Amino acid sequence: MKKLKFKISLIIIILLFNSGLIFAQYDSTDPLPSWNDGKTKSAIIDFVISVTDQSGPLYVKPADRIATFDNDGTLWCEQPTIQLVYTFMRVKEMYPSHPEWKNEKIFTAIMDDDKAYIEEDYASGGKGLMQVLEATNTGMTVEAFQQEVLNFFKTAEHPKYKVPFTKVYYVPMLELINYLKANEFEVFICSGGGLDFMRAVSDEIYGIPTQNVIGSFGKAEYKIADGSSEIIKLPELILINDKTGKPVGIDYFIGRKPIFSVGNERTGGDIAMSTYCQSNKLPSIQLMVNHDDAVREYEYSEKDNASLNAAAKNGWNVVSMKNDWKKIFEFE
Repeated sequence: MKKLKFKISLIIIILLFNSGLIFAQYDSTDPLPSWNDGKTKSAIIDFVISVTDQSGPLYVKPADRIATFDNDGTLWCEQPTIQLVYTFMRVKEMYPSHPEWKNEKIFTAIMDDDKAYIEEDYASGGKGLMQVLEATNTGMTVEAFQQEVLNFFKTAEHPKYKVPFTKVYYVPMLELINYLKANEFEVFICSGGGLDFMRAVSDEIYGIPTQNVIGSFGKAEYKIADGSSEIIKLPELILINDKTGKPVGIDYFIGRKPIFSVGNERTGGDIAMSTYCQSNKLPSIQLMVNHDDAVREYEYSEKDNASLNAAAKNGWNVVSMKNDWKKIFEFE
């Protein structure tokens, strides 16, 4: 009888693991094993313990345990920005059939690999890049677009690491997501990236379902074609979910302020989200990832140091990739 019970229990565990309800990265004895012991790791664990302790003064009900994570440079490597790699590939494929693009600087910059101009546009808000996204990622069904994205991920590799782009996620952040989930946090991606682009892979990579992804998005329309119901992506933007757009996106999709926010320094894109989180009347914590590891990842910062200055001024926790993380990628 004992052997039978053991076999049944083992089968249940295997089924739960395969369904994603048990994550290999979560360990109750050390929920963040890829994080070095120190101030940042302690701050995270202390915060989670305090807001989940029903007898404590900082207890937060599960319904209010909202966590928002930026994606590019926070959950996975943003050098290069993966959606831009996909989009630039689409521009080069489509360019011969769009002669009008020859008069648009952003399109010619992509064709000429003018990285300086593209980076300048990105740093100043990415209006040109959003124009490119509209031109290449709309006018088709959501399903067709996401299938193209999945096809891209099947073959595309990171230029530095020579691994699929789906493998350049940060292991410490995946551990953090799983730790929060285990403590009844509702975890959302809140990124300036395209909503449908991230939704194509968010569940596979992070275990975050599509309904928990907040991104930049445009108008769409419903059609029935050949007996099939379809959503068609239209070119007109509704929200650029970056900088001051992030709190708006959070309100649109969640309707609650987060108590846990995680962003990174590069363009100041996560300052507003962190500020919004800190304005919550409930206990809150903010993390800002600093890309300071030139050996294992990349080292870069903002010209005006806005994100790290805001972190210092407001008491946000700065995550040093070099000092706080034992490992960055699974393939190390």
